[in-house]
Amino acid sequence: MNATSGVFRFTRLDSVIFGAGSVASLEKELQRRDARRVLIVTGSTLGRSRLLETVKRAAGSSLVGVFAGAVQHVPSKTVDALVAEARRVDADSFVSFGGGSPIDTVKVAAMRLLREKPPGAEMLHIALPTTLSAGEFTPFGGMTDEAKREKGGVGDPRLQPRVVILDPELTRETPAWLWASTGMRALDHAVESAYSARHQPLTDMTSARAIAMLVAHLKPSLATAGAEELEHRMQCQLAAWFSIFGAMNTGLGVSHALGHQIGPYWDVPHGVTSCITLPHVMRFMAAVASERFAPIAEGFGIRFDAANPRPAALECADRAAKFIAQFEVPMRLRDVGAPREQLDRIAGAVLAEIERSNAIGRPIQRGDLIALLEAAF
Repeated sequence: MNATSGVFRFTRLDSVIFGAGSVASLEKELQRRDARRVLIVTGSTLGRSRLLETVKRAAGSSLVGVFAGAVQHVPSKTVDALVAEARRVDADSFVSFGGGSPIDTVKVAAMRLLREKPPGAEMLHIALPTTLSAGEFTPFGGMTDEAKREKGGVGDPRLQPRVVILDPELTRETPAWLWASTGMRALDHAVESAYSARHQPLTDMTSARAIAMLVAHLKPSLATAGAEELEHRMQCQLAAWFSIFGAMNTGLGVSHALGHQIGPYWDVPHGVTSCITLPHVMRFMAAVASERFAPIAEGFGIRFDAANPRPAALECADRAAKFIAQFEVPMRLRDVGAPREQLDRIAGAVLAEIERSNAIGRPIQRGDLIALLEAAF
């Protein structure tokens, strides 16, 4: 038996506040951290929503403005616009309201603004997520180079939101396709954390729990109403948190690397990319490291035999595909308009990300990626 050892590193997130109506705690959290000039950052749809008025009231007297220009895949021009607006209103803190796009827009803009400040300076960020993509739980922000149509990003401990408020009442206007597909993004986080070469006992536990919660609550969260709906949505939000809890330690794998490039290259939402790529990558990883699938099998309720793990690993991939198929989401690249003759164009950027993550445990070849993309097509 091998000796267990390792290091688990936490982020600077200091509070996760959850429950229906918990947005009401926003002003108190801002005051506790001496935020005096708060800028809310959201997208155009939520910028026209009645929910925005709820968030503005919750922010209180420190609110100095709303930026509603965040868009999918965070093109650099929207970051430029947010930086300019933050300077104009002299913002000292951000509240992101929405999915991964406003959250990442804040992170990348904050990185630029911090470069103008003295060493050690920080900008407070409180996140109010309305999807299950879970970007609020990381200190990394993605941004798209419009000319190359490639996704890059920034990472710095100071970019981690200090407070995340999970209020299911704020998710009720999230479109069903977006809620379901970002739920698959959370499933993708949990699966890829579990079979990462850098997985740890704590990440195994949170991954298994996240998968089980998504299986139990994602479908009912779209099929119920009233208090029951809110509770199912709350459980999904917690599952998204658990899914990515240890990802800064484990790194994420091929499905995420593919999604990061498929998304901006063919303008596909990242939740949808997980619906398309995850089952195929799970089958690939079943051949690479089937022994790492035990937490995934636990989450799906599949018997796992450590002496012969590959059958259970393949069953996990089949179960994931069946779970995704319950929802009205695309499951093939052809369904989102990706041209077959262009599939190999993203392989170089995907390989570079996989090498940086060091999460697979063995080298990946360009041919492996092309085969996965063909299978997903």
